[in-house]
Amino acid sequence: MLRSGAFHVSLVQIPWMGRPVHLDASSRRASTERERARLDMALDGPISSYEAMNDRKRRVVIVGGGFGGLEAAKALDDVDVEILLVDRLNYHLFQPLLYQVAIAGLAPSEIASPIRGILADQKNVRVVLGEVTGVDLADKRIHIADPSDGNDLVESYDWLVLAVGARNGFFGHDEWEPWAPGLKSVEDALEIRRRVLLAFERAEKVDDPKERMKLLTFAVIGGGPTGVELSGAIAELASHVLAQDFRLADPRQTKVILVEAGPRILPSFPEDLAQSAVEQLAELGVEVRTHSRVVSIDEHGVELEGENADDVPDLGSGRERDRIHAATVLWGAGVRASALTECLGVPRDRQGRVIVGQDCSLPDHPEVFALGDMARFEQKGQVLPGVSPVAMQQGRYVAKVIEEEVESGGSPPRPPFQYFDKGSMATIGRSRAIAWARGVKMTGFLAWLAWLFIHVFYLIGFKNRLAVLFNWFWSYVAYKRGARLITSTGWRPTAAHGFACDVPPALPPRSEWQTVPAPPPSSQRAPQVRP
Repeated sequence: MLRSGAFHVSLVQIPWMGRPVHLDASSRRASTERERARLDMALDGPISSYEAMNDRKRRVVIVGGGFGGLEAAKALDDVDVEILLVDRLNYHLFQPLLYQVAIAGLAPSEIASPIRGILADQKNVRVVLGEVTGVDLADKRIHIADPSDGNDLVESYDWLVLAVGARNGFFGHDEWEPWAPGLKSVEDALEIRRRVLLAFERAEKVDDPKERMKLLTFAVIGGGPTGVELSGAIAELASHVLAQDFRLADPRQTKVILVEAGPRILPSFPEDLAQSAVEQLAELGVEVRTHSRVVSIDEHGVELEGENADDVPDLGSGRERDRIHAATVLWGAGVRASALTECLGVPRDRQGRVIVGQDCSLPDHPEVFALGDMARFEQKGQVLPGVSPVAMQQGRYVAKVIEEEVESGGSPPRPPFQYFDKGSMATIGRSRAIAWARGVKMTGFLAWLAWLFIHVFYLIGFKNRLAVLFNWFWSYVAYKRGARLITSTGWRPTAAHGFACDVPPALPPRSEWQTVPAPPPSSQRAPQVRP
């Protein structure tokens, strides 16, 4: 933040000029003529010509450094465009292995890589740390907020690629999240690890058998891959890794219950593979409850509503309710699209996903694309799942569309995006997994080896691959896990983070833009003073 007269001004990049201008900080939400006038007063010195604007490279802004956004950026490496990648985190997270962090198998640094490091050799990419809180589709601008220093930015684009992912969704019951954290971020994983390990520590200290049993009972909500992987990992942690570590509490008495509202777990897999997963979970001691809908979650556990009707004369039929007394409840039952989708003013589905066309673009805005978990894309009447292969293929497709439009100088017809399903897999525990690829089915040890190879192959960075392989080998041989640390996580429920849509501040007409001299060398700069 710089001081100019009586005004505090922020350095804001006018991207199509390639030169910065000073703008009044109040312009971030400028909506009145008085604020516009103050914004104009922050400018100094006329532009001599419009050559900079006419000669500029066309600009791609990518929001999100996940699978889709990163893949789009890398695919544009040799394209004559300027790329701006914006993410509120400075690292790319390999989410398929996040559950391993949650159950103390891996450290966060082993499944995450700095975005700048990944794109360091790609010279047409600039990375900015911040959160996009507003999109002006009409004027092709975004607003980037940085709460850490208040140095907000307004950036424009020729193409906008939105790949901001999803957040935990509780079907309208956000009050459940403090008692049942989901698994979408490193903070979530560390909080789950803290709660799981702390439950065993507390069980060691209590004398009441009922209280100890409650502490050793874990309820996992949701029978998808996340719920299955968490359930199996907790059971394995208790029965093998921690079995000899306690004296009064016996981790082998741990009870893990996987709850699914539908008729079976893993509904996206063939039924025989889903049944194999149930059997493999049972071998680890996991109890699977289907047809069980969650109606309440609190500090005492979970209340479920079953499918069995109990007929009551003159009152019709009701449903049986059951309570699981568990000190630790984990959520893997649903997600919602990122809150940024609420700021776009375009049609969305019940999960908050933006409804996109066959070219992954927003309705009436062919220059704006939405990828991955935040987008609802239908192919042959089926909605594509929110998995990393979908996002990665969409990222490469969008990059190809942009490349063709850059080379042609126009807007050639776009072929529809076609997702190629390479298969699905889910791990259940040590030497236990299921896999399905193009009609080929695998279970048990062979499926587990395939799962291990695929996940290590897609990890970014040789060091991460080596570290993960070493940790898995050590865990396989010795049944030990080296990340069993109980730490303060600073975790907060998703709703507590808050998110307000911003309208990017109005800029003055281009004829009124003013250039700013280059700053002096760092040795000659005056120290930055904040009031």
